[in-house]
Amino acid sequence: MDIVYRMKEATAADVMDHLPEAPSYSAVRAMLRILEDRGYLEHRRDGTRYVYSATIPREDAQSSALERVVSTFFDNSVSETVAALINMSDELPEEELDRLSELIRKAKKEGR
Repeated sequence: MDIVYRMKEATAADVMDHLPEAPSYSAVRAMLRILEDRGYLEHRRDGTRYVYSATIPREDAQSSALERVVSTFFDNSVSETVAALINMSDELPEEELDRLSELIRKAKKEGR
């Protein structure tokens, strides 16, 4: 999806060209088809090629993906998810810690 968002439109070959360790062409095609079946992509024909483009804004796709990760791996716990993200980083810059603190303060104030 990231490649399609960056390029605006992409073929399976384009996606493969932009992946550092690309799987097979058929695996890329299968993933694009799955993303299309789920409503994230659409395609148009250009000769024998399918050219894919996103059907939803990047922010909506990010939210949807994150919701699935939180649900699947963290039992719907936002705090466990945030803790895992913080623990992934060896050193968080002071600005990011300040930003996190501000987001938590704002969420408390709004009763979330």
